[in-house]
Amino acid sequence: MNVIGSRPDGWWRDRAGAVRALAVELDRFADATGEQVTVVFDGQPRDLRAKVTVRFAPGGRNAADDEIARLVAADDAPGDLLVVTSDADLAARVRIAGASVKGAGTLRRHLDDLDADG
Repeated sequence: MNVIGSRPDGWWRDRAGAVRALAVELDRFADATGEQVTVVFDGQPRDLRAKVTVRFAPGGRNAADDEIARLVAADDAPGDLLVVTSDADLAARVRIAGASVKGAGTLRRHLDDLDADG
């Protein structure tokens, strides 16, 4: 949600549409880079046709953050993971577990560059 929220383009008026659009962009990113991508969204599961791994974290505040931290902590090689977030608390949690962190704006720019390149 940090990536979606990094651009004030009215995404909050169509949250489901914003989730679908990001999944499509992440598919393109994964195809272009060969990176394995897992995205964790807040809220109830939605039917998304995505090639990337999509998880939903229903529940209260910070449910997606908690799921991301859990995934990193459970990974056999957390040092190989890169978590994209602009949330300082989540960044600290996953760094302690061994993952690297990049800001949501960095990924947003990469996605925009892919869109510009066609």
